Amino acid sequence: MFYLNREKGQGLVEYALILVLVAVVVIAVLLLLGPAIGNVFSTVISNL
Repeated sequence: MFYLNREKGQGLVEYALILVLVAVVVIAVLLLLGPAIGNVFSTVISNL
């Protein structure tokens, strides 16, 4: 029983690490592409 609980906790830690990795990648992409996306929206709004 003790080993089963440890494995369940390990699975949760692995999911948490994957979530953190995905969040870091998303933040990095937004930081890099944020100004370009903002410019596109500004161009679209000004053309309207």
